[in-house]
Amino acid sequence: MARKQTSEKPVVVSTGAAAVPARRKSTTAKRAPRAASVEIPVTAELEASPDASPDREEIASLAYSFWVERGYQGGSPEEDWLRAEQQLSALSAK
Repeated sequence: MARKQTSEKPVVVSTGAAAVPARRKSTTAKRAPRAASVEIPVTAELEASPDASPDREEIASLAYSFWVERGYQGGSPEEDWLRAEQQLSALSAK
């Protein structure tokens, strides 16, 4: 006749701490998708002074548009920022 096998692992029981309740997922609604592309207008400042570097708001806006184009998923914020800096710098150099 077959014997029932038992576990040889010791059972650890905490005696000093209270039990922690399980976390539940939030029930917030998902966000509606935004427009697929965001156009960055070339300002007169960029056209007038080719040595001027793009400001943080322009870079952030363009980097955000890259994320939007990917459908709000994947990628890297740092890579988007660098790509936006390079594109705006190239635009200001023209």
